[in-house]
Amino acid sequence: MRFKTLAVATALAATFTLPAMAQTEIQWWHSMTAVNGEWVNDLAKQFNESQKEYKIVPTFKGTYDESMTASIAAFRAGNAPHILQVFEVGTATMMASKGAIVPVAQVMKDAGAKFDPNAYISAVAGYYTAPNGQMLSFPFNSSTTIFYYNKDAFKAAGIDADKAPTTWPEVVAAAAKLKAAGHKCPFTTAWQGWTQLESFSAWHNVEFATKNNGLSGMDARMKINSPLHVRHIDNLSNMAKQGLFVYKGRGNVPEASFVSGECAMINTSSGFYGNVSKNAKFAYALAALPYYPDVQGAPQNTVIGGASLWVMSGKKPAEYKGVAEFFKFISTPEVQSASHKRTGYLPVTTASYKLTEDSGYYKQNPGTDVAVTQMVRKVTDKSRGIRLGNYVQIRAIEDEELEQVWAGKKSAKEALDSIVKRGDELLERFQKANKG
Repeated sequence: MRFKTLAVATALAATFTLPAMAQTEIQWWHSMTAVNGEWVNDLAKQFNESQKEYKIVPTFKGTYDESMTASIAAFRAGNAPHILQVFEVGTATMMASKGAIVPVAQVMKDAGAKFDPNAYISAVAGYYTAPNGQMLSFPFNSSTTIFYYNKDAFKAAGIDADKAPTTWPEVVAAAAKLKAAGHKCPFTTAWQGWTQLESFSAWHNVEFATKNNGLSGMDARMKINSPLHVRHIDNLSNMAKQGLFVYKGRGNVPEASFVSGECAMINTSSGFYGNVSKNAKFAYALAALPYYPDVQGAPQNTVIGGASLWVMSGKKPAEYKGVAEFFKFISTPEVQSASHKRTGYLPVTTASYKLTEDSGYYKQNPGTDVAVTQMVRKVTDKSRGIRLGNYVQIRAIEDEELEQVWAGKKSAKEALDSIVKRGDELLERFQKANKG
């Protein structure tokens, strides 16, 4: 009897010490910080808790360009992540990275996951789709440029706080009143190349580059030294000299000056909304970008910003299945709508936009639909977006040259001519490197 009892105990012990079925880990490298970093971690947590087979492991890898550089090194070393978040200006470079990525449409198809590119807002899906119609990356934190202003500061300066400046002359007039009321930073801009050159071009329906802004071929060349571009940068330069526009740095660095109340108006990403709604201690409003009313065709539409998720090659089928399941999860209308409300990034599917609208969210939170309404306007060949090779480096050139203007060291025309010359050299180099 003692032996029988011992045998049962041993069997039970073996049952309870059997290792649990190992989860398939999916590495996800991203560039989200602060409130948006919390959002990314929460998305991974929600997915991980929704099933037991896969585990998404999000890892912050620095700024967008730092993350791209790190991923290239990791790919060459054979330890690239499964998923890489890449900002929109890196799209052409990723598309040309033959062998490094697996098209998202292929990943979904191989995994047997339902995937309909037509479910996505066309302006978003189209940007990440190859000429053959295959969707290459997964739209994630898609954004566009919008205008934010401090309603309390407007009231204090005697400006109608319920009416956003809609034109650049109105922005200048508001800035002058804010300065007269003692405001030290009436207007600033984040992501200056994106907001004041790329989005500005689409919004005014003027070419940024030839070949439909690079969407129709690698032999595109830049065209941002047109009379309208010169006029706009010259206008901002004059504002800077008068203390109406204060340059606060590259990338999203200037956003902190708006949240703190230091700067009263800012052009930046719709994805800034999560930070503002959580941290601003004043009344604020979101509005469409300002435009020049005498420019025919303006306002047109704004272009996509933010980033998409690229799937790296060289992984196991089970891991790709996990990637597909995660993409399915984050593209459900419920998850998409919640993410849109939380961050200000676009609801990238029409179903999630409708769900948000039907919930009454836009009526309860005026201005939160601005990003969507700017993006869903009818597009032209000049306003579909920008897809240029070596564009991360070109953005750095834009920053360098525009900084010379704000410092009073170069005229608008000199700086824009230099951006075109230096940018075209990089475009030519990219074209030669990717022939065939």
